[in-house]
Amino acid sequence: MHSESVIPEFSRPILVDQLPAKVSRRSIEAEPTERQALAERLGLVEVMSLTAKVELEPLARSGFIRVNGRLTAQVVQTCVVTLAPLAATVEEAFELTFGPPEAVLDEEDEIEVSWDQQDPPDPIVDGCIDIGEVVVEHLALALDPFPRAPDAAFQPPPEEPEITDGRANPFAVLSSLRQKKE
Repeated sequence: MHSESVIPEFSRPILVDQLPAKVSRRSIEAEPTERQALAERLGLVEVMSLTAKVELEPLARSGFIRVNGRLTAQVVQTCVVTLAPLAATVEEAFELTFGPPEAVLDEEDEIEVSWDQQDPPDPIVDGCIDIGEVVVEHLALALDPFPRAPDAAFQPPPEEPEITDGRANPFAVLSSLRQKKE
């Protein structure tokens, strides 16, 4: 059985070995077809815009790279109460570290990164960091899981009164069967 690698909808791979020794900055923006595919993936009505500014900073000679960024997106979600389209602006800052899976940190290195941290570094896969996918993952985390229009109020359905039309309650029969077995 072979596994096909899935190409993310908003892929912006950066080759790690082509990064300068100091901080490099990238600005990325999703194209209309990418935004449409992202809306489907994230369960949104629409992604009207998605942009991000990302900084990549190699950490000494360790092979680790710190990624800092800020994304801005204009999205349309569905109100969980009224099911009406609901526009939202998402702005989110993020920071994470990538490292080669086989990397071992020396005690001498003054890098505050450890595989045992609460959030271990993400692995660098095939020598690349896909900053587009990083942005999409953080957008997904920043979305309101229960978007609600400001004036939407949940009205629970009225409780149905018990109908007593002289027929036996079917659960009473089950209850009596249970009592007989005991």
